[in-house]
Amino acid sequence: MGKIVLDTTKLVKSYSNGEKELNVLNNLTLKVKSGEIITIMGQSGAGKTTLLNILGTLDQPDSGQLTILGNNAMEMSDKKLSELRNQDLGFVFQFHHLLPEFTAFENVLMPAIINNNASAKEELADELFHYVHLSDRKDHLPAELSGGERLRVAVLRALINQPALVLADEPTGNLDINNAKRLLQLFKKINSDFNQTFIITTHNPQVAAIGSRKLKMVNGRLRINK
Repeated sequence: MGKIVLDTTKLVKSYSNGEKELNVLNNLTLKVKSGEIITIMGQSGAGKTTLLNILGTLDQPDSGQLTILGNNAMEMSDKKLSELRNQDLGFVFQFHHLLPEFTAFENVLMPAIINNNASAKEELADELFHYVHLSDRKDHLPAELSGGERLRVAVLRALINQPALVLADEPTGNLDINNAKRLLQLFKKINSDFNQTFIITTHNPQVAAIGSRKLKMVNGRLRINK
């Protein structure tokens, strides 16, 4: 394993619901090294999505520390956080969120377009489409793709800027068994071929099983998932 990609200390997050306060994260600590696949299991409502949103700087904890690639995310400006998300983090959601008016190829290039370096990434995009056997589908709109194809396009979009870390939130949640298996095989292959680091949240034991480190959320903290 390589360098520390992400390091958290005592993350706390709670929400008020009328007179009640719901503690979602309770002094949660996590250290992630490059090349790891970390799977985090938990039932619906356990706080997995909240955790992933905070690790991806899409949300802020109430307290605690979050360091990504040596950068203290708690002290970064919104502009710097946006740059960090675009350049160093990739996101794969349960719902693919592809832009319907753009082709699969354009969707994959979208993070690079935002970063004003799309032309420099076109060759990599071609290689990635070939890698997942979708070269003949890259000029199709999302509506013309199957659910499994759309998920693979979403994965390529997460990879296009060659991020240090990919965060995947219940990525197989809307897939049938066969497409779910294909997606897990793809994650393992990407990890093996490119040393890509993943954090994957799930409630599915089969998804959790691919982790090089398997964790579960219990009372707002992470435990080893035996």
